Amino acid sequence: MRFPTWLAALAIAGLSPGAAGQAAAASVTPAPVAEAAPVADKATIAAVTACTPGGPCAHRLPVRVVVVTMFEVGKDSGDAPGEFQFWKERRGLNTRIAFPQSHHDLYYNPATGVLGMVTGMGSIRAATATLALGLDPRFDLSQAYWLVAGIAGIDPQDASIGSAAWAQYLVDGDISHEIDAREIPKDWKSGYFALHSRGPADPKPLDPVNGEMFELNPGLTDWAFDLTRNLKLPDSSAIAAERARYAGYPLAQRPPFVLKGDQLAAMTFWHGKLMNDWGNDWVRYWTRGKGQFVTSAMEETGTFQSIEYLAKVGRADRNRVLVLRAGSNFTMPPPGVSAAEYLLRENEGYAGMIPALESLYLVGSKVIDELLGHWDRYAGEIPDKVPAQ
Repeated sequence: MRFPTWLAALAIAGLSPGAAGQAAAASVTPAPVAEAAPVADKATIAAVTACTPGGPCAHRLPVRVVVVTMFEVGKDSGDAPGEFQFWKERRGLNTRIAFPQSHHDLYYNPATGVLGMVTGMGSIRAATATLALGLDPRFDLSQAYWLVAGIAGIDPQDASIGSAAWAQYLVDGDISHEIDAREIPKDWKSGYFALHSRGPADPKPLDPVNGEMFELNPGLTDWAFDLTRNLKLPDSSAIAAERARYAGYPLAQRPPFVLKGDQLAAMTFWHGKLMNDWGNDWVRYWTRGKGQFVTSAMEETGTFQSIEYLAKVGRADRNRVLVLRAGSNFTMPPPGVSAAEYLLRENEGYAGMIPALESLYLVGSKVIDELLGHWDRYAGEIPDKVPAQ
């Protein structure tokens, strides 16, 4: 998901979203730092940071959770936030580790073993950054959980902006055939159809052999959803006004909430009701009716493809991956507004940007705190249900 240019301008100017009239949600209290012995001691940190990036390293930092974000605007802290800033500031990610083989340096908390990364936007950067991390000898990721946390477009048929969705299916929206809409047959619903199929109405199901679809560990996804489903998410007058415009879409008019919903990753920033219909059809097709399109972004299929490759050589565990996306904007306009008009207006500043970032941190932190708080169990046993209280 692209970030609007006005946020970048605010970051450069050193202004906050509130200074520009953006209504921000209430601040989330940072999670307390564990009082137990640190995951990595000072000697190990010094030895690892002294290693040349890309070269051999005799020491490794143990990683319990990797927080995967896709972009930041301006600085990593202290200005208008992108996806990474709240995690860095509130999770104590203060140990900087040079990572020149990718988009952005890494940040680590030696007390908790949480590692934060910014992959860069798009599936290519996300895939290469993830692969580069997994192959880096400075890190022990053998027991690490991966939490992808980013903003997204959200389908008003399923949820409101500010809502946070846990995905089970990741569907790629780029691997396809396409004919310009002005040249498609009259009985075609779309000019965009599955690679090697015979058109958008071809009933023959295909297997996702080219990376068109991935399924995450359903037990872990259900566990994360059950753990967070009743959280009260940040709201604001700005997103309340925006969702009120979606007459006839009751889920879009709800205050932000946590749900399960699948992710469609495509490098094209698409928008509009017809494209939204395509997104629903595309996810339904590749999941054979099991999945439901809820959020649109760019990166997940690239990220997870790299983790699948890393798993084959024991450098990551594909069953320890969670994907959380929060709606910063709707994927189609409200009734009475054209797709072009609404898209261009939203690019001036997503109505749900700050609440979405707060929701990502609040919901994602609930899961991270549970994992870290019971690491003696979850290091070796992947959770698949809410623990007894």
